[in-house]
Amino acid sequence: MSALAALLRRDIRVALRVGGGALIGMLFFLTVVVLMPFALGPDLALLRRLGPAILWLGAMLASLLTLDRLFLADSEDGSLDLLVMSRTPLELTCATKAVAHWLTAGVPLIVITPALGLLLNLDLLATAAVALTLIAGTPALTFTGMIGAALAVTLHRGGLLLAVIVVPLSIPVLIFGVAASTAAITGPLSFGTPFSILCALSLASFVIGPFAAAACLRQRMD
Repeated sequence: MSALAALLRRDIRVALRVGGGALIGMLFFLTVVVLMPFALGPDLALLRRLGPAILWLGAMLASLLTLDRLFLADSEDGSLDLLVMSRTPLELTCATKAVAHWLTAGVPLIVITPALGLLLNLDLLATAAVALTLIAGTPALTFTGMIGAALAVTLHRGGLLLAVIVVPLSIPVLIFGVAASTAAITGPLSFGTPFSILCALSLASFVIGPFAAAACLRQRMD
């Protein structure tokens, strides 16, 4: 456990330093949300109706933007091979790296969501609903995206392969995240049904993601 804690602290430090990816993702999210009101015009009702979708799409793209760094630094300095051959189960190592990514790339997006919701004419209840769905759904974006990041490192295909793999896996999370947020604001569906499915998707990603990513990294050693 001490090795996993040290890995968690290391990944957080790498992500928070200049060029580490955390700041890039937050700035991208901020840019997308700030520009949308200018693109859609002064229709406040339209902004409020599209607000949850804009916030969720920005969060998904910001997460995708930083996923390529999940294993890249370890691959470049040679420590990825050591992690694969370590006595610590590789699945736990992958899960730890995903948690570090979510803490540095996902949590800041959730924190600034209430402020950005004001730009989209969302009231306090609507902003809270969007933030709650992001808390439940952004870990799923990280844990499913980890599979694409592991494949990208293994096959040396970079960001293009990552996008091709991760975007289809992220679409169900996006759909139910937006559906739950919209239901809390305008209805007519209940908030609980899409939110429960969103939580189930996150739980499934917690189980599948580390094992699939570990299998990809072991394949790299062959």
